Amino acid sequence: MTSQNFKNLYCMKKIFLFLALMTMTTHYSQDKVVLQPQISVSGEGKVKVVPDEVVITVAVETKGENSSKVKSDNDATVDKVLKYLYSTKIDKKDIKTDRVSLYPMYDYNKKKNYHFASQTISITLRDLSQYDVIMQKLTENGVNRVDGVTFQSSKIEQLKSEARVLAVKDAQKKANDFAGALNQKVGKAILVSDNSQSFYNPPMYKNVMLAEAEMADNSRETLAPGEMEVNVNVNITFVLE
Repeated sequence: MTSQNFKNLYCMKKIFLFLALMTMTTHYSQDKVVLQPQISVSGEGKVKVVPDEVVITVAVETKGENSSKVKSDNDATVDKVLKYLYSTKIDKKDIKTDRVSLYPMYDYNKKKNYHFASQTISITLRDLSQYDVIMQKLTENGVNRVDGVTFQSSKIEQLKSEARVLAVKDAQKKANDFAGALNQKVGKAILVSDNSQSFYNPPMYKNVMLAEAEMADNSRETLAPGEMEVNVNVNITFVLE
């Protein structure tokens, strides 16, 4: 390659580099031009409803010195509980065994080894008026531990949808308030993030392991469903015009 050719090649490389830099600068400038003022706001939607379903979690516990007998006695009691549940109007799909356990334990006070068996059952009750009767019969059939109750609604998906709409309207109203104070208008939404959570009021119920005298009182009411709240939070970014 001659000296002249080398110089020509060098000049061409400089020209290509210059054109590349100009192209990048042009694109960068164009990107800067399309950027628009934005506003990000949060919105909240709340829907309240009285629960129409409750999930009851109960257990049968058995303690003894012989592991085989403890397990056998526990199984027999659970069988009795399940047969009672299947005799009611509760759908079988709403009755589920959650946990089964059998393990040794040591009583330091009595200096003695024991075995402990437990089976946990969850029951979805879709008729709250049957709660007291069901709980009474469960204890009569051998349930000796109640882990708790959880309220829920059969219309939860509909409630979530309503709460989302309210959250978006709340965010849009806030955006309009801010934009109005700035003498601007709210354009289209360019980013939406949903941070939804559902909150349930804690249940109120009496301890079903009370005296048999109280169990005999069929007129009592031990369940207070209260009010269930579905709360949706959303963040939306709008273009300002």
